[in-house]
Parts: sequence; C-alpha cells; structure tokens
Amino acid sequence: MQIKAIKLQPQEPFTWSSGWKSPIYCDNRITLSDQGIRTFIKESLVDLVQERFEAVDIIAGVATAGIAQGALMADLMNLPYAYVRPEPKGHGTGQQIEGRMEKGQKVVLVEDLVSTGGSSLKAVKAVRDAGCEVLGVVAIFDYGFGVAEKNFAEAKVPYYTLSNYEYLLPIAVEQGLIKQDQLTLLQDWRKAPESWGR
Repeated sequence: MQIKAIKLQPQEPFTWSSGWKSPIYCDNRITLSDQGIRTFIKESLVDLVQERFEAVDIIAGVATAGIAQGALMADLMNLPYAYVRPEPKGHGTGQQIEGRMEKGQKVVLVEDLVSTGGSSLKAVKAVRDAGCEVLGVVAIFDYGFGVAEKNFAEAKVPYYTLSNYEYLLPIAVEQGLIKQDQLTLLQDWRKAPESWGR
C-alpha cells in the first residue's frame, strides 16, 4: 500500500480480464521499482522457501510476473533458475520451460499473486510433465479465494504466500485507505468474487 502496488476502490471497482468486478487491484510489478521493498520481498520469499521446503534443486518463475521474483530468489539462494510459460512457444524450439530443468529435480515455483491458482497449476503440470517434482508454490500475495484452496488441494500442491487479503483489510482501515463501514462490502467480495458488483 505504501508504494500503491495495491489499490482499494470499493465504490469504483476494477474489471479483471476474467470480467470479474473487483474492489482491489494488486500490481506486484511495482515492487520491483523500489529497491528496499524489492529486497524485503526477495529475502522474505527465500526465508519462506527455506522454512517450508527441504532439498530444493531449482527455482522456477511462473510467467510473466513471477519471472523477476524467481530470478532474484534463485540468485540469492545460489540455485539454478528457469521459468515456465503459460503454453509452449509457437515458434523456435517450442519450449514451455525456458532454461535448463533436469528430470528428477525438486522445483519450487514462484508467482507474484494467487487468485484462482490457474496459472500456477498450469506451470505445475508443465514441470511435472518434464519429469520433475514440484515441492510447492510461493507467492507475494493471495486473495484467499476458496476456489484456489480447492484447486491446489486437488493438484496436491502446497502453496504459501507472504501476505493476503484478510491481513490487508484491517491495515487499510488503520491507515485510512478505506472506512470501517466498507469492510463488509470488501469481505463479501472475497466470498463470491465471480458475482460481486453485478
């Protein structure tokens, strides 16, 4: 919120590419432009990986917003790095995984944001299809949608984030970014985002 990577507009909702109306817009790419916050996020994600997973062989970013975060982490951890496209390239070598990933390697995938888990789980499938083991997914922020929890559970993939929507709301009230009486509206969105605001 400090650098306006997160915007809250309950009265003038944003429209996502899915068509969903949303009172929040989270653009974690902005964090890359602030050296202090970028370093804090990188170090926090590395701590999260080291706390939750053992024997990581390689870090892989999920295209596109997870690419930079993953590269920063791999550098700090002195690990190999690759990134995963949403689908194979339509030209050249037709790769979906860019970089060297060897069969049998234990992989942690990096996202910037988890909404439904769709992009993360596409990447999980590509990595598994390449003969590697996915230890889990880490990300900066999570909206806390039930559908994401369900999707990750069904795919048997643990995921962990540095922060989430539920944690954000009271801080936004405290900082005067939203009013106390807007909290119910904002909490209702998370319960049924696909129909909220229509």
